[in-house]
Amino acid sequence: MKLSIKIKPKISYYVSILVCFTILGYFTYKASIAYLIHRELYGGGLDTLVLLRASISGIMLLLIILFIQFIKIPDLKSHRTILRGIFIGWTSVFIILIIVNMSSFYFIMLTALVSLFSLVTLFSLEDQIKEEKNTLTEKEIYLLRQLAKKK
Repeated sequence: MKLSIKIKPKISYYVSILVCFTILGYFTYKASIAYLIHRELYGGGLDTLVLLRASISGIMLLLIILFIQFIKIPDLKSHRTILRGIFIGWTSVFIILIIVNMSSFYFIMLTALVSLFSLVTLFSLEDQIKEEKNTLTEKEIYLLRQLAKKK
């Protein structure tokens, strides 16, 4: 697919980090409020709701760390594989949110937008990989010149 927009994979990772950070902040806040309410009502211990919200926050923190590690990868083909996984992941979350909890409109829109952005980045990356195949590196140009001088 020929796109006139050239989006680097790093931008998609930054957008995913931003969305994960938003979800992390929201569920950390909700978990701490639920913990405080549970502690006041029942005098201590942990509720299932508190643990679930804290677990979602922990998962988002791990995803943020993974996305930061993905930024450091230089190979475009590896980025293509990672972006496919990210697209599938965000799309799955989007579909599950629609099925399970239609009332969380903001999370549905947020995951839909980041999924769409990952898809556009993936198409742009496909074009960049095709362009990279058709170009020679500096070392290849040097070697071809050296070969031409010998003949």
